[in-house]
Amino acid sequence: MEKFTMLEGVAAPLKMINVDTDMIIPKQYLKTIKRTGLGKGLFAEKRFRDDGSENPNFVLNKPAYRKAKILVAGDNFGCGSSREHAPWALMDFGITCVISTSFGDIFYNNCFKNGVLPVKVSPDDLEKLFDDADRGANATLTVDLEKQEIRGPDGGVVKFEIDPHRKKCLLEGLDDIGLTMVKGDKIDNFEANTKATRPWA
Repeated sequence: MEKFTMLEGVAAPLKMINVDTDMIIPKQYLKTIKRTGLGKGLFAEKRFRDDGSENPNFVLNKPAYRKAKILVAGDNFGCGSSREHAPWALMDFGITCVISTSFGDIFYNNCFKNGVLPVKVSPDDLEKLFDDADRGANATLTVDLEKQEIRGPDGGVVKFEIDPHRKKCLLEGLDDIGLTMVKGDKIDNFEANTKATRPWA
C-alpha cells in the first residue's frame, strides 16, 4: 500500500447524499478480484448514458474535474453493501481522499485498508469545502494527514480528527498484511521455537 502523507489536488464536488457502494462501482464490475482497472467503472451509471456516451452533466466528466484527486461528497457516503471494490475503483480513478460528514461503516474501514483517506468534517466545514470545490480547476485543496488539516485555495484551514492507529498505518503505508509483516521477526522466532520444542507439530 502506498504511503499517504500529504495530498494536493483538484477537489470534485459531489453534492449527493446516501451515495451507496453500488453507485460507486456497479455490480457488473465485481467479477474481478484485481485492484486495477476498476476506474473505468467508477460511478459508471452516472458518468455514462445507456448508449455508452458520457453524461456531460456528471461532475467527473467536466473538464475541470477529470483528474480530481479528492472528492467532496454529501452525507452518508459509501453506505450499502460491503464491496471492497468501491475504494479500489476510487484509487484506480485517481481519487485517494473522500471528504464528507459521515460514511458507511464498512466502506470507511475498507478505505483505510486500501490507502484511501476518508475525512469526516462538520456540516459547516463541508459547505466551505463545497464552495472551494465549486471553483473548478482552481479548486485545489491540500490534505495534510500529519497535521490533520485541509487547506483551501484562499488559505482557510479545516481541522479533522482521525484514529491514531489508522493515521499511523496510512502514513507508513501499512495494510493488514503490512502490519503482520512488521512483526516478521517475532513470527519467525515463534515458529523456530515451536519447531524445536514440538517437532511433531
